[in-house]
Amino acid sequence: MALVQTHHQSQKLKSGLQHERPCIPLVTHIITDDDLGVLEGSKLQPINLKRVIKLLTDLHSEKLYERHVHALAKMARHYAKGFPMKDLVLLFKILNICAERVDTNPVYEQPILDILKTCSLPFLMEKSSDEIVYEQIVVESISQLGYLMRIPSSNVRNQICSTLLSFTTVKPVQDLQNLKPASLKFNNRMVEISDISETLVKSLSLLENDLSVKLKVLEILQHFSKNSAKNCDQMLHVEGARRICSRLMDTDPSGQLLFRSVDILWNLMENGDKAVLANQLNNLACISQLRDAFVYQLTQGYSHFDRQLRNDLLVISTLVAYQCPKAPFVETGYAKELTLFATFQEVKSHNALVKHLKLTTNHEDFELRKLLINILVVLSNDRTVTTILSEGHLLLALFSYVRANERKISPGELSLAQFEELQLHAMASLSTLCPLLLEDYMTCQGSTRLLLLLEWCVGPDEFGGQGNSFHGTGGRGTKKAQMRHCLRLLRSVVSTDDEVILQDLTDQGAINQLIGVLNTAFTQRTEEYDAVDIEMQSDILFILSCLCENDMHRKELFGVPGVDMVIRYLHTDIKLLNSGLGHHKLLLTSIDCTWCSIVGCYITEDYFLEKEGVFLLLDLLEICPKNMHNVILGCLLDLCENPKTINHVLAWRGKTGSTASHLLCQIWCQEEAAMGVKRDNQGAIMDVCQPLMGSIQADLGIIPLPATCVSQAIADVGENMRAKVYSLFCKMGFSDLPGLTVDDHVTLTIIEKYLDFKMGEVWSEIIGELQTENVRPVTPDREAIEAISRAIEERAVIVASTQQELIEAQKNQDVLDEQEFYAEMRENHRQKEKAIADFTDFVARTSNFKHLKSAKEKQEISIDASRLQPRFKSKEHFHETGLPNLMITAYSGKHVTIMENAVPEIKNDLCLDALRLAPVKPNSMMTSQGIFKHLTI
Repeated sequence: MALVQTHHQSQKLKSGLQHERPCIPLVTHIITDDDLGVLEGSKLQPINLKRVIKLLTDLHSEKLYERHVHALAKMARHYAKGFPMKDLVLLFKILNICAERVDTNPVYEQPILDILKTCSLPFLMEKSSDEIVYEQIVVESISQLGYLMRIPSSNVRNQICSTLLSFTTVKPVQDLQNLKPASLKFNNRMVEISDISETLVKSLSLLENDLSVKLKVLEILQHFSKNSAKNCDQMLHVEGARRICSRLMDTDPSGQLLFRSVDILWNLMENGDKAVLANQLNNLACISQLRDAFVYQLTQGYSHFDRQLRNDLLVISTLVAYQCPKAPFVETGYAKELTLFATFQEVKSHNALVKHLKLTTNHEDFELRKLLINILVVLSNDRTVTTILSEGHLLLALFSYVRANERKISPGELSLAQFEELQLHAMASLSTLCPLLLEDYMTCQGSTRLLLLLEWCVGPDEFGGQGNSFHGTGGRGTKKAQMRHCLRLLRSVVSTDDEVILQDLTDQGAINQLIGVLNTAFTQRTEEYDAVDIEMQSDILFILSCLCENDMHRKELFGVPGVDMVIRYLHTDIKLLNSGLGHHKLLLTSIDCTWCSIVGCYITEDYFLEKEGVFLLLDLLEICPKNMHNVILGCLLDLCENPKTINHVLAWRGKTGSTASHLLCQIWCQEEAAMGVKRDNQGAIMDVCQPLMGSIQADLGIIPLPATCVSQAIADVGENMRAKVYSLFCKMGFSDLPGLTVDDHVTLTIIEKYLDFKMGEVWSEIIGELQTENVRPVTPDREAIEAISRAIEERAVIVASTQQELIEAQKNQDVLDEQEFYAEMRENHRQKEKAIADFTDFVARTSNFKHLKSAKEKQEISIDASRLQPRFKSKEHFHETGLPNLMITAYSGKHVTIMENAVPEIKNDLCLDALRLAPVKPNSMMTSQGIFKHLTI
C-alpha cells in the first residue's frame, strides 16, 4: 500500500510540473482471490507431461520401468480429480505408449487402469469457451478410449467400459480452483460425434471367449443406443445388428446376454433405420438365432420378464418379415413353428413343443396371441408360406373366433373384452389370408359363418361391445366393429371372382340378406352417418356388384328391392362428397352397383327407367367431379343398349335447361383441353394431320413396340372418355339433337368422325414405326398406306372446312343480330325525337298565335290538297266541316278539353285579343296567368 501511495505522489508532482499533459494514474499491483485465500476447493498444480513422454520414449530412459511406473503413478495422483482439456493430447499419447508396451511388460497395466479410472470423470475447463475450442480434441480422445480395447487385458477392457459408463451417466463433485467440469450433456454429445460406438461393436469379435467383458460392452452399447439416433446409425454402419443377433444364444448362465442383445436390437429398431436393421438380420444365422431364442423363451420361460423378452423377439422377427419378404423363415423352420404356436390352442396338436404349453389370460400371453397372428399375416406375402399355413390349419383356428359374442365366460377363459379384441384381430387377418387360402375357406364353411355373424350383427340381441382395440374403432357399445370386419372379410373374398365362392354365397341367400341389411339397418339420412357407417354401406354395395356381375340369374334375384335401394343411394346430396367421411366412395359404389347389378337384365332395367334412374345418372354427370365421369358414362353407355333408354336421355334437361347432347359436348371439350389437343378458340381443328393427338402423346413420339404391346394410339382410347362420348352419340344420332349451340355443332363434327380420325392416327403410328425400324413395305402395301393416309387427311380437311363454314355462318348471324339490335335502338331514339319535336311544336302553337295561324293554314292547305275536286268550296252543296273562329289544329268537335300548364304567363296582347274574340260560355275557366283548364266552344 505504501508503494501505491508513493507512486501516486510522484505522479501528482509530475502533473504539477507538466500542466499541459495530465497523466492517468496506474495500479501495477493486482490482488487476486488466490492471494486473499477466498477460493474454494483444492488447487491443481501443473505437471509437465512432455517430460513424462520424454521419460517414456527417450533412448536413455526407455528401459527404466520403475521410474516410468513412479512417474505415471504420480501423474495419476496429481490428476485424481480430472484431466484438463488442454492436456488431453499429451495424456492420450502417454496412454498409447503404455498400451503398446503392456504386451511385453505387464507393469504398465496398473498405470493404465489408474489413468482410465480418472478419465471416467468429466474433463476440466479453464474457460467456458473450452467446450468449443477443444471440441475436436475431446472427440478424438473419446475415440482413443475405444481403440484401447485392443489391449489383451480383461481388467483394462472392463475399466474402459466402466469409464465410458461413468463418463456419460455420473456427474461427481469436482471442487477445483479455477477449473470447471464439463456437463453431462456435453459428454454425451461428444460420444455421439466420436466413433466409439463403431469401435465397441467391432471389438465384440475380440471378446468371444471373455463373457464378462462382452456383457460390459453390451451394457455400454445398450446405454448408447437407448436415446441416441446417431449412435444407432454408427452401430448399424458396422453391421452391429448382425454381429449381435448372430450370437444371441451363446452360453450365458446369467441370462444377461440375451436380454441386453434384444434390448440393443429394440433400440436400433426404434431409433435407427428399420430397413437397414432388417437387411442385416436377413440371413440364416440371425433368423435361426431368433427362432431358437423365441422357442426357448416360450417353452422354458415362466416369469413376467421372460414373457416380455419373448414378445420382444417376436416383434423383431415381425419387422424382419415385413421389411424382407424373402427372409429365410421357411428354410429355418421358423414359419412352421410360428404356425404351430398360433394354432395349438384352437386346433389340437401332438407336437412335443406344445404338449405341456398353455397360454394364460395375462397381458403378455394375450399380446403373444395377437403377435403370432400378425407375423403369420406378414409372412403370407411369401407364396411358399401359404402351404405351411394351410397344413397348420390356420384358417380353422381363426374362424373359431368368427361367432356371436357370448355374454357368459367360464373361469380361466378370455374375458369379454379380450375375446372381442382377438375376434376383430382374427377377422382383420382373415381378410388378408382368405383370398390366399380359398380351399381352406370353403372347407371351414366360411360363407356360412360370415352370414350367420352378419345376421347376429343386425339382430335384436344386445351386446355391449368394448371397442378398446385398434380394430374396434367406432364400435364401442354396439356391434358395429363386428359388422364392419365381417363385411370387409366378405369383400376380400368376393373380390377374388372365384365362381365357387360366389355361387355358394348366392345359394345361401347373400343377395337378399345384404339388400335387407341396407334397407333395415341403414334407413336414416345419409348425412347423419359416420365414417364407419359409410364404409359398411360401400362394402355391401361392392359385394352386391361382385355377386351380380356377369350372371343374369343373380341380377334377377337383385330385383325390384335392389333397384329401389340403388335409387335411394343415387339421390345422395353432391355436397356431401367433400365431407371427408367417404360419401364419394359410397356414390361410386352405388353407380358401380347400378352398372353390375341392374344393367343387362331387362326386368331390372325397365324398372330402373321407370324410377327415372337415367335422369339421376345424368344429374350426377352434370354436377359430380370429373373423376366420376368415366364410371357414369360407362354405365349410361351399357344402359343405352336398351332402346327405351335413348328417349330418356333425349328428354333429360339439366338445372339450367341444358340437354344431354350439350353436356356430352362439354365433357368432350374438357377432356381434350386436359389432354392438350390443338384446337382454336371456337374448338375447330388446327392440325389436320393429327386431329385427335394430345400433347402428352405427341411428346412421347413414335416408340417401336412388340406386337403384344398396346401402342399409344390404342391406349389413348381407354385412357380418356372420348370413346364413350362417341359411342353415346352413335346411340343418340348426330342430327336433330336439341339444345346444341354453334360451338357444340363444331365439336360434334369432330365427334362424328372420331373413329375415322383414330384409324388414321393408328396408320400414322404404323408408318412411323416402320420408318423408325428402317422397314420399307412392299409397293402395293405402301400405295395402300399412302391412299389411306390421304383419305384420312382429306376427311380432316373437309371437317375443318365444315367447321369454318359453321363459324362463318355464326359470325354472319351475329352481325345481322347486331344490326337488328342497333336498328331497334335507332327506332327507339327516332320515336323519342319525334315525341320531343311534337311537344316542341305543341308548345309553340299554344304560346305563339302567329305560329298557330301558320299551322292552321298548313292544315287547311293539306286538307284541300287531299280533295278530289279542287273547287269544292264553290259548290252549291258545300258544308263547312270545322267550327267557325276555332283556332286549333286538331280535329275536334264542339267540346275541347285542354290539360296543359306549360305556359306560366301570357304576356302577348295579340293572344289575349284572340282569346277574347272567341265565344266562350260562362262555365269556362281561366286562371290569372292565362292557363286554361277546361274550355267549351
